[in-house]
Amino acid sequence: MEKKSNIQHTSDSDLTHSMAHYLLTIHKLKESKGYARVTDIAKDMGLTKGSVSTALNNLKKKDLVVEDDSKFLSLSNRGHDEVHSILSSRTLLYYFFKDVLGVDDSTAHNDSCLMEHLLSNETREKFFQFMKMATKSPEKLKVKSKLSLTQFKTHEDFIDAQTGDKYLES
Repeated sequence: MEKKSNIQHTSDSDLTHSMAHYLLTIHKLKESKGYARVTDIAKDMGLTKGSVSTALNNLKKKDLVVEDDSKFLSLSNRGHDEVHSILSSRTLLYYFFKDVLGVDDSTAHNDSCLMEHLLSNETREKFFQFMKMATKSPEKLKVKSKLSLTQFKTHEDFIDAQTGDKYLES
């Protein structure tokens, strides 16, 4: 009997990258203008009103966005919670990439944007605790891992050693 995997790939996630950006745009427009309409979202995201309407219908079905009688859009309580989770993940990832890994600002921004909606609550919480410790006492930062990378001379060697969907054994 084959064991069922608990791994959720991006396509299985409740929230796609595109959906996250719609939610973030509504949030931004509500904060800056006090309102968000389909035309405002389309203009801000550089999309057609038709494609925005289609996407918003999906977000409404997921109870992330609500529309009033005057066609003004708002985030539902669930949508608002999602936006704040996304923003917290983006912030943690951005500073981790920039300050801990030393990648340039543009790369840190792009990569954090690509990953912001993918972190689980558990990972986000543990990541926050890690970053809190790292920023409070960077000189005490000690990372323990079962992964040993000493056998790899370069990152490319590590990439070449990856096989299938399994993590490398130490």
